[in-house]
Amino acid sequence: MKVQLLVSEWCAPCRGAEDAWRQAAARKDFKFEVLDVGQPEGRSVVARLAIKTVPATVIDDALRHVGVPTVAQALEFVAAAPDRTAGGASYVGITLGVSGRWAIAAAAAYLVLAGAGLAFGGGIAGDAPWRPVAVHLFGLGFIGFSVFAFAEHMLPRFVGAPIRGGWLAWSQQGLVHAGIVLLAVGLALGVTSLALLGGLLGWGGLVVFALRLLPVLAA
Repeated sequence: MKVQLLVSEWCAPCRGAEDAWRQAAARKDFKFEVLDVGQPEGRSVVARLAIKTVPATVIDDALRHVGVPTVAQALEFVAAAPDRTAGGASYVGITLGVSGRWAIAAAAAYLVLAGAGLAFGGGIAGDAPWRPVAVHLFGLGFIGFSVFAFAEHMLPRFVGAPIRGGWLAWSQQGLVHAGIVLLAVGLALGVTSLALLGGLLGWGGLVVFALRLLPVLAA
């Protein structure tokens, strides 16, 4: 069974419809996609089924509901689907998840710290000892956490597959945070072993990130 929820970024009720269907998807085993009508995938469904408004629910290529369903209504639509076993994977829609929000906040913080190294460390000229620290704060910190947030929110939407969250998402971020701190301190103090440990922890967080994405990309 395949459920497609047609939404739009500017549609406030769409978030309520998404929440109802995500609760249903946590209890029933069916394929669930959130399609933005502003994107090609959403536009093709709208054109094929002559959908006039959103949110709209399409089940197995047939328009079944327009508006915001209750959780009970959503479960009734997919009553024939088997119960979902506990797994920790969840579908992603237009609402950014909690771990994604924390990743964006962390990216912004690391960007500020890396920029401070340039602003108060003598600029970008020369070969100042703080340069490796600022580079890693920008690279692994700002760019890394930006990629975390983007991939966690956007890739599952593109393929309509769930992504594992929960402790995996938080352990991924925790390992990278710890790695960045130890790496920065080790480089600043010239303690190679500390910097190496930080690098290994950061690498471990990237491995967890890859393991979360593999099932999504293989869907």
